[in-house]
Amino acid sequence: QVQLVESGGGLVQAGDSLRLSCAASGRASSTYSMGWFRQAPGKERDFVAAISWTGRNTYYADSVKGRFTISRDNAKNTMYLQMNSLKPEDTAVYYCAMRSGGSYYLEASYNYWGQGTQVTVSS
Repeated sequence: QVQLVESGGGLVQAGDSLRLSCAASGRASSTYSMGWFRQAPGKERDFVAAISWTGRNTYYADSVKGRFTISRDNAKNTMYLQMNSLKPEDTAVYYCAMRSGGSYYLEASYNYWGQGTQVTVSS
């Protein structure tokens, strides 16, 4: 019933910026908290950022705090991840997810996922 589609990934150089978007559709999609995870080749999927359904509360991994900003526009059923000062270690597939309950930081707390969008940062 819920579909999530990411967009905005690409190939950039270190220090550049990208803005990822996640378009949500389906019943109750505007009233769920959402988050971003990423997975580098050969690595586990890691938490990046999350946002409550109202947008009042945000959470960030230490590795991206101060560089990334998560936001959402419920009128458009869209979530964003503004990524500034990108580093090569940010290279990964980025996934949009919707939380069903539990910790914002745990993958198991999210039960709806997008297909992912590739972000590659070169030196």
